Amino acid sequence: MQIVVMGCCATGAQLRPRRSPGSAAPSSASPRPPALGPLTRGIGATLHDVLVYSMSVSVDGYIADRRGEFAWTTPSEELFGFHLARTRELGGFLCGRRLYEAMLVWETDPSMRVDELRSAFADVWSALPKVVFSRTLNSVEGNARLAGGSLREEAGAIAGSTDQDVGIGGATLAAEAIELGLVDDLRLFRYPIIVGGGIPHLPPVAENIRLNLVETRTFNDEVVYERYERTGRNTA
Repeated sequence: MQIVVMGCCATGAQLRPRRSPGSAAPSSASPRPPALGPLTRGIGATLHDVLVYSMSVSVDGYIADRRGEFAWTTPSEELFGFHLARTRELGGFLCGRRLYEAMLVWETDPSMRVDELRSAFADVWSALPKVVFSRTLNSVEGNARLAGGSLREEAGAIAGSTDQDVGIGGATLAAEAIELGLVDDLRLFRYPIIVGGGIPHLPPVAENIRLNLVETRTFNDEVVYERYERTGRNTA
């Protein structure tokens, strides 16, 4: 059994605000959020297409290997605690079907609470409001609802309902966010393994995206944390 922790063994990202005064928050009460311009988070906060994408990857840039497995991303206690702290910062989460199904065990299975750290993660994840994007599910369990709008619409609705960061996870959903130009902050947990193929961390892009390395950290199991911020685009 591969235990999934958001940001460890599956895709994870966070939606961050770029504030500007005087913008109103969209309502999240409608089953299908209205079409939006700039995304807003809370009263007076505007999200100018800024997404924080946090992922565990192999040295050669894959989130799962050629067999679709990711057991090699199992976190150490130190790294698990780091992901717990980051998850506590979230006020909502957008996810694809497979990630939702993988993470549901943290809400439904008491056996996951094997110690204080994992009990804390289960509590935090269970309390987090989630929106699930799926073409096949008719219903969802736990603290979740099915998406009724587009990625941008749902992001705007959930961001308007909280003053905290909003996460996003699922390889397909994250790729769509990148293709929409929403990703401004990349956070990688690079594991010391080469898998030679599988599910790539990043989708193909039509133009170069320049980044600045703004933070690094090495965890005790030799996982290297790298954080990059986008500085602009270059078509050369």
